[in-house]
This record gives sequence, structure tokens and C-alpha cells, in this order.
Amino acid sequence: MKHPITQFRIVALAEGLSYLVLLGIAMPMKYLLHQEWAVRLVGSIHGGLFILFVIALFRAALHGRWSWGRSAEAFVASLLPFGTFYLEYKYQQEFAGHGDQAELK
Repeated sequence: MKHPITQFRIVALAEGLSYLVLLGIAMPMKYLLHQEWAVRLVGSIHGGLFILFVIALFRAALHGRWSWGRSAEAFVASLLPFGTFYLEYKYQQEFAGHGDQAELK
């Protein structure tokens, strides 16, 4: 089983991608092409990934002993388009030079 922080990072990227697909593809399909099924399908997938994101965030925060600020930052990032990708970039910068992901505080 993967490290809780690694799991969080994977789920965060999947959730962020699903959010972009929802906003950039499914929503235009609904309103421009009258294809409402796209939002139902992608919205359901995104909703499931968001729930997994919250669970993974909770596990990573507990395991990594993250501060409330870092945990809140991660949660807010999930609400913004491209937010989880920025978060991943930021974590990559912090992990450079750190051997253990659990040290990320």
C-alpha cells in the first residue's frame, strides 16, 4: 500500500483533472450542445473523487502531522481550477532535498 501522502497526491491530481474536465468540457457540452449527460457523468465522477480527496487529505494530514494551515490550503486548492496542480508543484519544490515525504509540514 502506498504512503498516505503519496496516495493524497495521486487522488489530488485525479480530482483536479476531473474538475477541469467538468468545467472545460462537460459544462460547455451541456450549455452549447445541450448534452446534459456529460455533466451528470463527469459530475458524478468528480464528486466521487472529491470525497476520496477529503479522505486522503485527512489521512495525509494525520500521518504527516500537517498543520491546520497546510491542511486548509490543500482543501481550498481543491476548490479552485488548477489548484491541485499548483499544490503538487509546491510540494515538488518542498520535496526537493527531502528524502521522506512524511517530513512535509
